[in-house]
Order: sequence, then C-alpha cells, then structure tokens
Amino acid sequence: MSDWLVLVIAMAAACAVVLTITLFSSRRITPDVDTSETPDVIEYMTMMIGVVYAIVLGLAIAGVWEGRGAAQADVQQEAQALHEISQRVQVYPAEVRDRTRADVDAYVSYVVHTEWSHMAKHGDLTDEGTEKLEKIRRDVTDYHPANDFEAQAYQPVIDQVGAVDAARTARGQGAGATMPGVVWFGLIIGALVTVGLIFTMQIRRSWRELLLAGLFSALIAFLLFLIWDFDAPFGRGISATAGPFMDLFPGIG
Repeated sequence: MSDWLVLVIAMAAACAVVLTITLFSSRRITPDVDTSETPDVIEYMTMMIGVVYAIVLGLAIAGVWEGRGAAQADVQQEAQALHEISQRVQVYPAEVRDRTRADVDAYVSYVVHTEWSHMAKHGDLTDEGTEKLEKIRRDVTDYHPANDFEAQAYQPVIDQVGAVDAARTARGQGAGATMPGVVWFGLIIGALVTVGLIFTMQIRRSWRELLLAGLFSALIAFLLFLIWDFDAPFGRGISATAGPFMDLFPGIG
C-alpha cells in the first residue's frame, strides 16, 4: 500500500471518528444544559496540553528530519570516498588499478541495486556488501608501492577505504527506525488526549465547529504520519536516496 494512501486513510479516519463522536455527543445534550460557556479551568488546561503536545511534536519532527539528513550525509560521504579511491589508484600499475576500480564498481552496483532494498525491508546491512568492501581493502593494502610516487598515493587511498568503512557503518546504524517505542507511545497517547479535549469545549453541530474539529484531527494525523515516514531514513517515501552513488558512478545504472 502506498504511503500517501495510508496518509489519506489515516486523515479521513481521524476526521470521521471526531465528527461522529461530536454529532452523537450533541444529541445527548439535555435542554437544561448551558452550552454557551466553558469553565475557565478547562480552557486553561486545554490550552496548556495543546501547547505542550505541539512542542513535543515539533521536537519529534526535528529529530527524525535530522536523522534523515545525517543518513543522506553518510551516503554522500561513502560515495565520495569510493570515488576518491577510483581516482587515486590512477598512479598504480594497470593491473592493480583496473582490479581495484572493478571491485569499487562492483561494490557500488551491489549497494545501489541490492543492498538498498534490503536496508529498506530489514533495516540492516548485508554480509555480502561487507565482503565486497573487504575485497577493496585487500586490493589496496596488499599492494606494495614500487616507487616514491606510488608511495605518496598509498596512505591517502588507505584513508579513503577507512572513510568508506566508517560511512558504511553509520549507514547501517541509521538504516532502521530511529524513534524509540516509548516515544511513539507518548505521541499517540498525546494525540488521543489532545483530540479528546475537543469534546470538553461543549462543541455543537454548527458547520464551523465541525470543520475546525475535522481539520484539527486531520492535522494531528498528518503530523504523526510525517514522523512515521521520516523515522526510517532508507525505508519509506521521503527517504535518503542513492543519488550520490549514481552521480559519481554513472556507469552502474
């Protein structure tokens, strides 16, 4: 099911539940109940809970968005380091250079076409991808420079392999959901409480009140969906992409 279809269903369901409860509640109001005023303490508590929940939602959205940005930065760093390896081995003998570049291309192709979908489904890296990276490391470390010119390029290439390994590890750590379960519990309970406070305001059946109630509940549903969508940086609709690999290694497409 498409993420956007899930969003539409969630917003429609939230509106339907709130409006249905509002309509049924208004029918149960007896004629002797004064609905023109709401106690001041209820208005104050409603305002305070709404403000606190808005702050929590804002922090949650900022947190998952920062996590997505960090995941994309890790991908960029990994792709750039691999590109540097391919370029810096230019000074090596043809046999070593071609073997290293072929292994780099094989690793990038595997990450883009196979490991990326595995991360989206399972939230972790594959052993085969790790083995392909180790093959690149052996290509670089097993070669002994034959002259000073090659020796000058040797250590920078080793450093770039380390950068790839570090970026890959960071990518694996950020592949799964980042929001703890207890935070989700708080967000959902807070949403129920915040929306439930609508019914303490003695809302009636006028079209303006029903419209505001529906829009408010739909907004809460949308914000929760946004957090859920950002929570898995590689697994959902608005996620980190393999664009840096495709840009620096156009031949793998």
